[in-house]
This record gives sequence, C-alpha cells and structure tokens, in this order.
Amino acid sequence: MDTREELVKLAEIKPELAELVREALEALDRSESQSEIEGVRVALLGKKGHITEIFKHLSDVPVEDRPDIGRIANMLRGYVEAELDRKNEELKESQVADREKRLALDVTLPGRREPTGHKHLLTQVIEEVTAAFISLGYFVETGPEAELDYYNFEALNTPAYHPARSLLDTFYISKSDPDKNSPSDVLLRTHTSPVQVRVMESRKPPLYVISPGKAYRREAIDATHTAMFYQVEGFAVDRGINMGHLKGTLEVVARRLFGSDRKVRFRPHFFPFTEPSAEVDVSCHACDGQGCALCKGVGWLEILGCGMIDPNVFEYVGYDPEEFTGFAFGMGVERIAMLKYGIEDIRLFYENDVRFLRQF
Repeated sequence: MDTREELVKLAEIKPELAELVREALEALDRSESQSEIEGVRVALLGKKGHITEIFKHLSDVPVEDRPDIGRIANMLRGYVEAELDRKNEELKESQVADREKRLALDVTLPGRREPTGHKHLLTQVIEEVTAAFISLGYFVETGPEAELDYYNFEALNTPAYHPARSLLDTFYISKSDPDKNSPSDVLLRTHTSPVQVRVMESRKPPLYVISPGKAYRREAIDATHTAMFYQVEGFAVDRGINMGHLKGTLEVVARRLFGSDRKVRFRPHFFPFTEPSAEVDVSCHACDGQGCALCKGVGWLEILGCGMIDPNVFEYVGYDPEEFTGFAFGMGVERIAMLKYGIEDIRLFYENDVRFLRQF
C-alpha cells in the first residue's frame, strides 16, 4: 500500500479529517503550473493553511483522539510537501526540455549572424582628421599623458601666474610646493601640445607633425564639457613659414571634414604659445551659413584655435627664431564630432549606449 492509499484509509478513522485529506489530494492533482503549485502550498502549509491549523488547535482535541489526529496530520503534511517538491522538480525539468528543444540545432536553417562591433565615433573622427593631415605630408607623434609642468606649460610660454596652472584648472599628480608652480611638477596634460616641445627638442626642422590623444582638465561635467577629452594638436616648423601657410592648411582640412563648399574665417584671439593667434570658424553646414539652432543663429561654427608659434617657444627648444618660423593648431575631437553630426550633449560619447553608438 502506497502512502496515498494509507493516508485515505487512515482518514476514514477520523471523519472530521476525511474531507480535508480528500480536498488536499484533489488540489495536488489539479496543480500544474508554478503559480498553482505555490497556491496549494500556501493554502495547506502556510501560516494560516488548513494543515497548519490542525497542529495549532491540537490541544483543543480530546486527549484520546490526539494520537490518531496527530498521526494523520503529520502523514498528510509529509505527503503534501513531497508531492509539491516532486511537481516543482518535474516542472523545472519540463522547462529545461522545452528550452533545449527550442535551441536544438537544425542544420538546414541559415546561420544566425552575430552582431558585430565597429569603431567608436570619436575614433572615426580622429582617423578622419589624421588622414587629412597625413595626406598633406604630416606625420603622427604621441607623448605621455602624465606630463611635466615644464612641457605642458613652461616651455609653451605659459607664465607661472597663468590661471590654467592653478589647482582649480589642472589635475596635478605631484607638486613640489602647493602654493607655487614649478617646471618639475607632474600633472595630467591639459592638451596634446607638450608633444610639440618634445618633438622639437629631439629633431631639427623641417617638421610637420600632428599629435592626437587624450587630455585632462578640471571641468564641471555638463553638455559641452568633460574632465577627459580628445584633442588633435599639430604644428609645422620650417624656413619661411607664414600665416598664409597656416590659413591654407586649415582651409583644406576644414573643407575635407565639413564639405568642399564650406567657407572658413579666422578671428583674432590669444594663446600663450602662439603670436599672432586666431580662432577658426567654418560656415554652418546645417543652414549653409544662414543661421540655425546648431550655429545659434550666427551662421558659423568654431572648430579650433591656432597661430604662429611664439619665438619664446623656439628659444626653449634651441631653435633660432630668426632662421625658423612655424605655426600650431589644436582642435577638440568631441567638438568636431558634435558639429559634424549635430550631437548636442558630449556625455553621449561616454555613456556606452548602444542605441546611440550604432548610429555611426
């Protein structure tokens, strides 16, 4: 005799339990899904379940009936627990079998193509800018991101009192004196221009160089600023270099990046390591210079800063400013990408949202 049959026969001894046993067995038989199985468990074995109530009120039963009722209740509880466990296990096995059946290999079906990645938009823009300058005869140089103050500021004609050298604007790794600026201080470079000094120290003109890479500044992160960003700095040094060469070079590159019909203009500006200095604008490609939301109604987009290399910089690297002249420029890669593709928030580049990245 199995447990179920024994339980039914025992319950006949106590008619007050016979109905509960019958209903419990029928509920077990009907339960098929996970929710139904859990419902039976709560109804029978929960804090207020029917079987639990028997044990709660066992003390109210006449003494002579307690052994039989206790025995039947214990057997019923054990049987219900075992059956619920068995049904749960069968349900899990069935689900696994269904999943394996769905995933079974059908060699007659075409293969599923795995999604492939591609270069990040900023990488694409860096390569596009680099290719434009390489086609003009420039070569690529890189330098350390952890840089000496000497290369980042001092040799680029940036005085000790300049606000860019303060702790509020620059990430310092080590500082000889917190209250003073020293060429031996170590910092995270604030631009890629230190490569300019390092290359000129080690080589003689003619030099036509670009240096893409990361730069760091203490910036409050918002839609147009981040503490880490990409920059492409470049310079040319040779005999007879003048402002006309600078303008011609940047006009060619600007039109390759934004379109051959773009207009380019230069506006006076100031940078410590170039004199004269200028900022470069390109006519807005979204409105053809008529004024729109992208260009804020002015018809022009600022793309980079530039100028003729200050003679003081040449003195730091041992070049004769009477013999050699040169120009330098620097552009933010994120800014170029935002202007080219109409992106309004720089943070989108670093959030790793595939929905955004797959558009490019």
